[in-house]
Amino acid sequence: MAKYVYLEWKKLRRLNVISEVIVYFLIIMFLPVLFFKEIFPLASGSYDSAIDVLAGMQVGFVLFGASLINQVFVEEFKTKTIVLNDSYPITRKKLFTAKILFIAIFVFFASVLSFILTGISTIVLDQLFSLIQGEPTMKILIEYLGLMFNRSIIITFISFLPLFLFGFWKRSVILLVVTAIFAMQFPNFTYLFHFDYQITLFVLAILGFCSILATLLTAERFSEV
Repeated sequence: MAKYVYLEWKKLRRLNVISEVIVYFLIIMFLPVLFFKEIFPLASGSYDSAIDVLAGMQVGFVLFGASLINQVFVEEFKTKTIVLNDSYPITRKKLFTAKILFIAIFVFFASVLSFILTGISTIVLDQLFSLIQGEPTMKILIEYLGLMFNRSIIITFISFLPLFLFGFWKRSVILLVVTAIFAMQFPNFTYLFHFDYQITLFVLAILGFCSILATLLTAERFSEV
């Protein structure tokens, strides 16, 4: 299975993907400065509040997941290169499992690295410009690391939300991206519907997991070009 996961990396337009990830990193690393200067004066401005802001920004990697789904699934269907899968000595279901694993691994580690870079840049910028009240204690750092792994797993599953319907079945790039943007932004408006933010993320992650299962269970039926 590992060699087929690696094969997905070899087939990827790596320069484009790496450039996209770097742009995500740069935006998420420095965007918090605007929040700390404009929003935090109206809030507590503490590191506890900063953690919530930083974690919320990482959900942007759901859109990155949609970009990978487009390359790994949709484009192969549209260019008919998906038929080459039949030449591999494994079933389509296992091949699709490799594709999904590849996307999951990429999104997860990109999210983790983003958490790390954003955390470091926030501390450095705070030391230079005094953006946040207080200091980053060991308790806060441990809490941030725990949130980093927990939220990265959730983001990974949410990124698969549009996989089955729009990436695998309908193969629509526009609907794929629109669904990813909705999944990315909806948690930010949960207060309007009196929904709990954490529960909303969890529900979206469950839906993403169901999308993965639906894709694998119907791999043989819907994989024809």
